[in-house]
Amino acid sequence: MILVSNRITVNPDYAEAFEATFQNRAGRVENMEGFVRFQILRPTQEGQPYVVQTFWENAEAFENWKNSDAFKAQHGRSRTLPEEALLGRPQIEVHEITQVTQKANI
Repeated sequence: MILVSNRITVNPDYAEAFEATFQNRAGRVENMEGFVRFQILRPTQEGQPYVVQTFWENAEAFENWKNSDAFKAQHGRSRTLPEEALLGRPQIEVHEITQVTQKANI
């Protein structure tokens, strides 16, 4: 399984608008083959980035998403925030998940 994390530092004045762009997103990723899960982590301390995470069955599924028309449409639609809303460039990290432990009954 692959975890893709996009770390995005947001100007605090635009945090609510930033979150709204995801609440109102078109939901195209959910229909992609190999997609597992999407989540957004809100920072709890000033200056920390939001972390947008997608989980994929494998790297090929993620690459197919990045190269899809659905990706282009989704990301073109989400560029509604002004330039000053983001502080710096988003940082993308891709990791292979090698171990998972969780509490039973979840």
